[in-house]
Amino acid sequence: MSVGEELVELSRQKWDWMSAKAVEDLDELFHDEAVFVHMGATFSKVEELDVIRTGRIHYRDVDIEDVSVRIVEGTGIVLTTLVLGSVVDGKEVSNPFAVTEVYVRRDDAWSLGSMSFTRLVTH
Repeated sequence: MSVGEELVELSRQKWDWMSAKAVEDLDELFHDEAVFVHMGATFSKVEELDVIRTGRIHYRDVDIEDVSVRIVEGTGIVLTTLVLGSVVDGKEVSNPFAVTEVYVRRDDAWSLGSMSFTRLVTH
């Protein structure tokens, strides 16, 4: 499996864990210094895990339309275009996003250092 394929698979696994609220698995994947950017809000690792654990945002359905990977000096960048169905503060929503995930190598494994959601207005 190539590095790019490995990161695509890891990204897909992350979406499954987020949907299942598998915070223990996500805690291992997320770097301690990770940052998460959601349409106007920025969270630390602890805050993002709390959002998932409490269901403030429940990532339910992910329809991946396109994914690409770039490796820049040991850093993996996964760019995904998707439609995300979620429940936010009890309200069901579905939005098209471009999601940027930045992975860094740590102890021979990939660790998520950043994830940013950009809502697409022309989808």
